[in-house]
Amino acid sequence: MAAQDGPQIYLVTPPEFELSSFPSRLDDVLDAHEVACVRLALATRDADRIARSADALREICHRADVALVIENHLPLAQRLGLDGVHLTDGARSVRKLRKELGADAIVGAFCHDSRHDGITAGETGADYVSFGPVSGAALGDGSLAEQELFAWWSEMIEIPVVAEGGITAEIARSLAPVTDFFAIGEEIWRADDAAQALAELRAAMRP
Repeated sequence: MAAQDGPQIYLVTPPEFELSSFPSRLDDVLDAHEVACVRLALATRDADRIARSADALREICHRADVALVIENHLPLAQRLGLDGVHLTDGARSVRKLRKELGADAIVGAFCHDSRHDGITAGETGADYVSFGPVSGAALGDGSLAEQELFAWWSEMIEIPVVAEGGITAEIARSLAPVTDFFAIGEEIWRADDAAQALAELRAAMRP
């Protein structure tokens, strides 16, 4: 997953969705917008449920030439032929996963608001680092990933950075100059027309 000119869109699935309807909603969004990657981020630990969801989304994503990664489930990523894994424990597992998945797989790491974890994740093989939330519900200690972190990262570090968690039009406008990707999920899936909701956020990202 390589950054291009301007921030790219990285879609995140809802933590729970209906297999009878969500794949077509995703298909509509991918038809309407250029998307770099999709993350399957189901809350369930039911391997069969995750596998069936992955099968449905993989077909849609790969038809649109969009990578599909899964949150945390390394064995399923390998078994289901997905494009990589998004880790939610910072840099802790990056080195191990990079070794197991090989050089071609996508390995991403969510590092909350920790500059140190982000740097470590990059040094141990992460393709991208994500920070968040950027607004709304803060972490347990009350912290948000501030614009200063993204500005420093974009100036000092070459590894692509992702902003996620509470992306609003105002946040998108302010972070667009200093982030490579916006991870967007419930921000659009809550809307009746997800493609239109994403269009409004994308408009805010433009200079």
